[in-house]
Amino acid sequence: MENQHTSELIELLQKAGRTIDVKKGSFLFREGQSASEMFLILSGKIQISKMNAEGQELYLRLCSANEIVGELTLFTEDPKYIFNAKVLVDSTIAAINLTSLESALFQNSQLAYLFLKWMNDHFRRTITKFRDLVLFGKKGALYSTLIRLSNSYGIEKDDGIHISVALTNQDLANFCGTAREIVSRLLADLKKKGVISIDQKMIIIHNIEYLRRENDCENCPISICNID
Repeated sequence: MENQHTSELIELLQKAGRTIDVKKGSFLFREGQSASEMFLILSGKIQISKMNAEGQELYLRLCSANEIVGELTLFTEDPKYIFNAKVLVDSTIAAINLTSLESALFQNSQLAYLFLKWMNDHFRRTITKFRDLVLFGKKGALYSTLIRLSNSYGIEKDDGIHISVALTNQDLANFCGTAREIVSRLLADLKKKGVISIDQKMIIIHNIEYLRRENDCENCPISICNID
C-alpha cells in the first residue's frame, strides 16, 4: 500500500470505526465466526490462515501496518469470517463496522473506487501465489515464499538479503501448504548450494537470482510480489 490512492484509502478508513489493542497470541477473528467488522492494522503483525478438512493450516498473508483484513465479509448475507487472523505481536487495530462501510461505499464514489482498486491488487497478489504453487509444486511454492519475504521484509546487506522476521521450518511449510519435512529438505539443499543460510531462525538469501530463475520469475512489481 505505497501509492497515493491507497494512502488516501487508509486515511479515509482510519476516520471510521473504533481503535482496539490486541495482545500477542490472541485472535482478531476466527474462521466461521459471525462478522460485523473489518479491520485496518495501525501497528503490529497479523497472520491470516486457513484450515483444510484434514486440519492442516495454510498461511495466506503476513500483514502489518496499513493492511486491511476481514475485507471478504463485505456485501454478503449473514457474513462470516472465512479465515483465521492470529495476532503475532501486540497490535493496534482500527475496527470498521461493515454496515457503516457499505453505506459509505455507496455514498462516496472516491472511497468506492479506492477500495475496489485495493481489492483488485489484493486478488492479483493471491493469484500469483497460487500460480507458483500450481505450476512449480512444493519447491516453487517455497522459492516464491522466500522471494516474497525478501520483498516484504528483506534488508539488503553486504552478505545478502536478511529477512527481518523469524520463521521456523513449520512456518514456511504453512505458507507453502506442505509438510515441514519437505521444506526442511528443500532448505538444506539451498544451504548446500549457498543460495541461503539461516541464523537463529533468520533467513539470509545470498543468491536471489537463483530463486527467480528456478521459478521463471515474471518480474512482477513488489506491490504484487509480496507476502502481505
